[in-house]
Amino acid sequence: MAPFSFSKRIISGAVASALSATVISANANEAQNNTADNEIERVSVWSTAVNTSSLYLNEGDIGNKQADHISDLLRTIPGVDVGGAHSLNQRITIRSMDDKDLKISIDGAAQNTYMYHHMGNLQIHADILKSVDIEIGTNSVVNGGLGGAVKFETKQAQELLNANEKVGGRVHVSAGDNSGTNYSLTGYGLLADNVDFLAYYNYVDRKNYDVGGNQIKDASGIEIDGTDGEVKGLEGTTTDALIKLGWDINNNQRLAFSYESYKDEGDYSYRPDMGLATDLAITNSLAIPLLWPTEFTRDTLTLNYTLHWSDYSMLKASVFSNTSELWRDELGWAENESFASSAGIITGEAKNTGVNILANTLISNSIEHDITYGLDIVKHETHYHADYTTLDDAVSAEEATTTALFIQDKIAISPSFAIIPGARYEHYDIDSTLVDNTFNETSFALAAEYSPTEQLIFKLSSTQIFKAPEIAEVFIGAGLYDEANPDIKAETGTNTEFSFAYQTPIKGDDQLSLGATLFKTSINDYIYDYASGSLKDNIGNMEIDGFEAYLGYKLNGFNSQITYSSAESELDAFDQYDALNGARLDRQQGDTLTVSADYVFSAVDLTLHWELMNVDDVDAGVDLDGATLNNEKDGFTVHNISLNWQPQSQPQINIVFGVDNLFDEYYASQSSRTGTSFHPRFGELYLLDYEPGRNIKATFAYQF
Repeated sequence: MAPFSFSKRIISGAVASALSATVISANANEAQNNTADNEIERVSVWSTAVNTSSLYLNEGDIGNKQADHISDLLRTIPGVDVGGAHSLNQRITIRSMDDKDLKISIDGAAQNTYMYHHMGNLQIHADILKSVDIEIGTNSVVNGGLGGAVKFETKQAQELLNANEKVGGRVHVSAGDNSGTNYSLTGYGLLADNVDFLAYYNYVDRKNYDVGGNQIKDASGIEIDGTDGEVKGLEGTTTDALIKLGWDINNNQRLAFSYESYKDEGDYSYRPDMGLATDLAITNSLAIPLLWPTEFTRDTLTLNYTLHWSDYSMLKASVFSNTSELWRDELGWAENESFASSAGIITGEAKNTGVNILANTLISNSIEHDITYGLDIVKHETHYHADYTTLDDAVSAEEATTTALFIQDKIAISPSFAIIPGARYEHYDIDSTLVDNTFNETSFALAAEYSPTEQLIFKLSSTQIFKAPEIAEVFIGAGLYDEANPDIKAETGTNTEFSFAYQTPIKGDDQLSLGATLFKTSINDYIYDYASGSLKDNIGNMEIDGFEAYLGYKLNGFNSQITYSSAESELDAFDQYDALNGARLDRQQGDTLTVSADYVFSAVDLTLHWELMNVDDVDAGVDLDGATLNNEKDGFTVHNISLNWQPQSQPQINIVFGVDNLFDEYYASQSSRTGTSFHPRFGELYLLDYEPGRNIKATFAYQF
């Protein structure tokens, strides 16, 4: 069978059943041809390509965003949000499911680490990212998990060097009047004809930002006494160093080694996911410090191997070790004698080690088989150490190991119709306070694709999902204070989707694209961390349904896109948890509309970018782990604009000027902490995790 045309490949990606379709190619000859084409001009801008199953984006769109936070990069993708404004709180959600229910990796190294419930589980700076592949919902057996997968890949020298170049580099400087400054330096090149290197260092000097309107308000909308609009507890520094070495063993094999060291430190708020109003209320009530010396580090070692063992087979393998540590000086508790026993140095460490293998083989007979298969092994180890000044040390450790085997076959019955069966076997062994047990599950998936024309494709899929109980969050004891529940069950269920994508020229010079996905995710035996006090338990069956849609139009230098997404969740609670019946997921957000438009002024090499995000209100109602007094969520509208100048005469220069939150909106992401809770000691706690107000930014980069 002849390979798909370019346009059909793009729209197929919009409804892809597996990220492997965008990660590896079954045809080695095609990959070599693409490489040859790219030698003419490999990199025109230092940018990040985002591949997602809910729409198609080009990397130029991302380059205009000047991303300071992962939310800047991903928040406008339908079905995706990034909650949290603090550097320690980059919390990706997909269809209201938070990062604990997703599979997240960087260069093949698993990042899933439940360090602390007041922070996110992902720390990375967007500047070094080459690509982000997002599976919106679990719609294949390749990745597993409940809600989808996010795969980050960092840049490498091979793709940055132009033809005949041996060495290159880039200097990057950016600053924002309401964010701070950012500097990065990158060097890359060839140590030999078949050996390449990349060295990258990024430094962020972050300041406390002002909220929209320059007023820190309480739940009644009244400015809090003693505040000046500035959110305290954000000021700090982040450094990220990356070294990559690559060796092309021959034309068919490549070996690559990378080491990344990431550090985020500062005097931070005790609860990075909660707003300043809550921090002040607790601090003033307990007579303890507002800010606490905090340091988060992540060290990752990765060895990647790529093999083309025939024209129609390819394999990617990764071996990794990823160690994260959160350290906090909590000696400040001694400022109040009533809490002096809590004073000490608290350290939580989480280590992921493992191997993953992803292979693809194309068999072309009368019926074509495009087979994806592989192995995924991850060992999670956690360790908690509280070095108290007046009490004995508190120490705890837990571990769990996941082993998964999977195979998926895209069977092309005809040039326009294919079916995609798949199977995944998962073995999970956990040794924790909660449960010491082994869980085994075989999951199946079946999808059908129909493409009546080169421009139109339909897909219907159903995938069984599985997730076993997790080890405890690290920083509050790594299970030390958990309650045992040996009868807890694994979560299982089904994700069903129907989608289509269409792309066509209208008058010849323009291009129209549109698509939509309808989904329903059913999770049986849903696990809630706070089912009853400290008990984690299965509380019922959770159902999430909704849709994502997009419409794009491109004509000459004009490019526009509209997206709309909606996801609603509801719990059918078991009898003993009847009070939670009908509860929604706390990360659920209102219907979301995004609009973006770009216009290229080719005569002056200038690109104008405008982006709008409108999120509807969420009414009050029963939810899981949300605010207890008032959990309604206010909608908001945010505009971002930017100008990107990259002169053709000197393409190594790139200058971007932009304004985020143009109209200084006072708001919080609905995937962040919101609403008002009541505490018997502190009274009302306004949890709103304020987003930054207007931020005027400028970036200068020189690539040589």
